[in-house]
Amino acid sequence: MKTLLSHVFVTIAVVVAAFVLYEHLIARPARRVGVVDVADVYRAKEAEFSRRITSATSDEERRLALEMARVFSRRLPAALAELPRECGCLVVLKSAIAGAPASLDLTPALRRKVDAP
Repeated sequence: MKTLLSHVFVTIAVVVAAFVLYEHLIARPARRVGVVDVADVYRAKEAEFSRRITSATSDEERRLALEMARVFSRRLPAALAELPRECGCLVVLKSAIAGAPASLDLTPALRRKVDAP
C-alpha cells in the first residue's frame, strides 16, 4: 500500500512539474504581445531628415542628411526583425491592436536600435 501511495505522489509531482514548466516556458511567452508604433518612429526620422535637409547650407550637410536616411532605411527592417527574439513575444503594429492591456510597448526599444550608431 505504501508503495502504491508513493507512486501516486511521485506521479502527481511529475505531472504538476510538467504543467508548471509548460506554463512558464511555452504558454505564457506565446500569450505575450509586444506592440511597436512604427509610424511614430518613421515620422520622427522623417521630421529630423526634413529639418536637416532644409537647414543644410552646403553639399556636405545635404550628403550627410541623405546618408542618415539611407542608414535608417537599412536599420529599420533589421531592428524590427530583432524585437521578437529579444522580448520573446509576438510583435505587432500598435495600430493593429485594439485594447490589449497586457501588451508590452517596444517603441522605445525600436527607437534605440534605429538611432544606435
